[in-house]
Amino acid sequence: MGDNKAAYNSRIYDARITSVLPYYREYHAQVIDLVRAMGFSEGQWLDTGCGTGTLALRALAELPGVHFTLADPSEAMLGVAKEKLRGKADVQFLNIPSQELPFAGEFDVVTAIQCHHYFQPAGREAAVRSCWDALRKGGLFVTFENIKMSTPESDAIAVNRWAHFLAEHGASEEEVQMHKERRGTEVFPITVEEHLSLLKKCGFRSVNLLWASYLQAGFWAVK
Repeated sequence: MGDNKAAYNSRIYDARITSVLPYYREYHAQVIDLVRAMGFSEGQWLDTGCGTGTLALRALAELPGVHFTLADPSEAMLGVAKEKLRGKADVQFLNIPSQELPFAGEFDVVTAIQCHHYFQPAGREAAVRSCWDALRKGGLFVTFENIKMSTPESDAIAVNRWAHFLAEHGASEEEVQMHKERRGTEVFPITVEEHLSLLKKCGFRSVNLLWASYLQAGFWAVK
């Protein structure tokens, strides 16, 4: 039984994730660079769906003036994050999902990295709206998610490419099949165009594609 919605338990998540998501470390590099460019190097930052706290740990090493609030629905993931960030000042932890965030205009930055693709459309919209609520006017929202291609044919090609990546990074045939079968049953990817439309629908005034490769993309938006 898993202790979160990811493919791997929290204790082995960090060891396995870079073999599942190509360029996983690049997501965090893109986020931190954008936060710096926006002038929020000493701001209030909420990372929802924080997982094991890897983004916060890396961000604090580069932007030590940031004050973090980490939220995740998995107690096990938060437990790993607390261990990883032990001794770091001004880090708060909340055991809640994105759609239940209790904040209104309190943060300069809100991030949601690889966490909202577990939702069906209504739940995903509620989660993004909650992130919008948590931001101050002019605040930055950054999200990375699994995506699907614009046609079934191109999606099949992209999935096949990802399957080759998985196999090249040690996944067995059974593991490759498991990951492929999660699409549409446990994770619900949407297209780049649908992501941008959702951000606009939720009220963001500037909506942009940040980065994309394989079956993942990053987006940034300003409230």
